[in-house]
Amino acid sequence: MARFSLLLCALGLAGGLVSAARAEPDPAAALPVGTVAAERRAIDQALDFVGRVEAIGRVEVRARVTGFLDAVLFREGEPVKDGAELYRIEPDLFVAAVKQAEGALERSRAAQTLAEIQLHRAQELLDRNSGTVVARDQARAALDQAKGAVTGDEANLQTAQINLGYTRILAPITGRIGRTSVTKGNVVGPDSGVLTSIVSQDPMYVTFPVSQREFLRYQQGADRPDRSKVGVRIRFQDGSDYGQVGRLDFVNISVDRATDTVVVRAVMPNPAGALRDGQLVRVALQIGAPEQKVVIPQAALIADQGGVYVFAVEDGRAVTKRVKPGQGGTGADVVIEEGLSGGELVIVDGLQRVRPGIPVRASPIGPSASRT
Repeated sequence: MARFSLLLCALGLAGGLVSAARAEPDPAAALPVGTVAAERRAIDQALDFVGRVEAIGRVEVRARVTGFLDAVLFREGEPVKDGAELYRIEPDLFVAAVKQAEGALERSRAAQTLAEIQLHRAQELLDRNSGTVVARDQARAALDQAKGAVTGDEANLQTAQINLGYTRILAPITGRIGRTSVTKGNVVGPDSGVLTSIVSQDPMYVTFPVSQREFLRYQQGADRPDRSKVGVRIRFQDGSDYGQVGRLDFVNISVDRATDTVVVRAVMPNPAGALRDGQLVRVALQIGAPEQKVVIPQAALIADQGGVYVFAVEDGRAVTKRVKPGQGGTGADVVIEEGLSGGELVIVDGLQRVRPGIPVRASPIGPSASRT
């Protein structure tokens, strides 16, 4: 009987050791994973939209006189200044036209001078009763005709000078120039179409559609902020944030019947030229004071039929935590509305082999490494 009791005690001790071994994960067998601590951060209250960048100034450059193209004086895609010479048309024929108009003007001015002298003489003869009224009136009419000829020749000279100026095609605005559709040696003219285009760079417009529901909710809100004080931030397609803050400047007066949206426009600084005309961006309207939110890397999120969850490390094991992502965040981070309170070690690296309850060995990565 005593031997049987000793056997039971030995078996119980062995079972306890096995249970203890199961309770404590073996560090050597634990799966190495990279973790980031869920961080509480001040996040701006914002509404997100999809928008498009538009240049404020856009010009299609065209030829205004016909002639052979003598030179293309810009590099495609480069910035140009207002007044910079872009194209040059051979000016010889236009210089000759100016000289011809100058000659015609000199002749008409000489004729006007002669008509003035003849009128003066006719008036003197009439005053001495040696001339006739008819002769005086004819001299006056001749002078009026000479003055009209001078006016016409002055206009012809001005036209010729303007056409000569049009042989130098200048940039009408400051901006970035596109491709040229013609090269040196081609004949260009008003019928040649667009030679190139210029779009302004700083600032830029960002337009985005707002649904009727969002627009009405904004209008009816009791704490609706002043439109001019609503900050506008944008995010590029790769998730990176644009460093400048814009301001709303226009809300369309009508609703798009096809999409039931209102087009809203913001003005965005673009000093470094990072924004391009036609670029697709994410737009965030800052509509309130910042709030403390839990933020984690977007790479930690996993979706299944039950929703969205993350793996966190607790007591050396991987545990599943259901979360509710929200709006906001910066760059590759995402705001978590529910499921995390901050400080949890969330697994972001090695997720392919992680299963609920398995032993893991956490190694901080990224910014969290400096905090642990």
